[in-house]
Amino acid sequence: MTDDVIEAVAETTQMNMIQAINSAMDVMMARDPDVVVMGEDVGFFGGVFRATAGLQQKYGKNRVFDTPITECGIIGVAVGIGAYGLRPVPEIQFADYIYPALDQLVSEAARLRYRSAGEFIAPMTVRSPFGGGIFGGQTHSQSPEGIFTHCSGIKTVIPSTPYDAKGLLIAAIEDNDPTLFFEPKRIYNGPFDGHYDTPATSWAGHADAQVPTGYYRIPLGTARIARAGEALTILCYGTMVHVVENTVAEMGIDAEIVDLRSLVPLDIDTIEASVKKTGRCLIVHEATRTSGFGAELLAQVQERCFYHLEAPIERVTGFDTPYPHSLEWAYFPGPVRIREAITKIMKD
Repeated sequence: MTDDVIEAVAETTQMNMIQAINSAMDVMMARDPDVVVMGEDVGFFGGVFRATAGLQQKYGKNRVFDTPITECGIIGVAVGIGAYGLRPVPEIQFADYIYPALDQLVSEAARLRYRSAGEFIAPMTVRSPFGGGIFGGQTHSQSPEGIFTHCSGIKTVIPSTPYDAKGLLIAAIEDNDPTLFFEPKRIYNGPFDGHYDTPATSWAGHADAQVPTGYYRIPLGTARIARAGEALTILCYGTMVHVVENTVAEMGIDAEIVDLRSLVPLDIDTIEASVKKTGRCLIVHEATRTSGFGAELLAQVQERCFYHLEAPIERVTGFDTPYPHSLEWAYFPGPVRIREAITKIMKD
């Protein structure tokens, strides 16, 4: 892990995750005239979640502009203008819609640096809300991050707090390689403890909702110890960080929670140190189990920490089905399944 890079002792203010993401783009557009924001309804309307609100009014229609409803076109244009000097931040309105852009991301953006022997790059940051928890059904709830972590040349970042959202997004925009910045929409307005039948909470008063108003960056590839512990390591990211934190607190387990923040590049050193310390490992993510990123985490932990493990590694994930609308909370990897997995690991 490395320290966050903060330009100066900046004033902080309370932000939810949407406001922090908006602030990151605002800061970078002010610092770098080559940064442009593009996507469906990101201009005058300010985005479906209001993440780009006010940016077109401030920076003009040449730097914040709406696009047709064509994900392959959005990403294709971003690759082209990035190759010729701009630093685009395209938005895919929901991660479920990213598949039409797969060819442009995998065949063009990811390979451009290699194909041109470094003559051209694709310094683009693709923002997209992902994950369930809002009754979005099959077409507004998917977690496709594992598809892209498999693709060499693309970085994949997922924040879990407003502070991380801004710092990681700034680092992604500054990076010269294409980055997928998946935003867990269930926690846009507040952390989620996994109990769907309790009132929603806001980010108000949360320590990680105090966000510097100016420039700072969190280097990609640095995990965060969300909770220190000695008995068990839990690897997670996005919404699941908060679900896991609450479940561990309810159980009274001395677990260490590692918030990955960046899947590619992966902070394997922090993971390895934690698992070797605790001897036990649980992996939690919302995406489907088969070929989910948890399988890669499990493999790397097994390779590096085998002789330190006191129990088999466990996974709690989504099921290998489309995300159901009426059965959302049966699909969602909530406190009940996490509690069962922790109990099993601690008994072994």
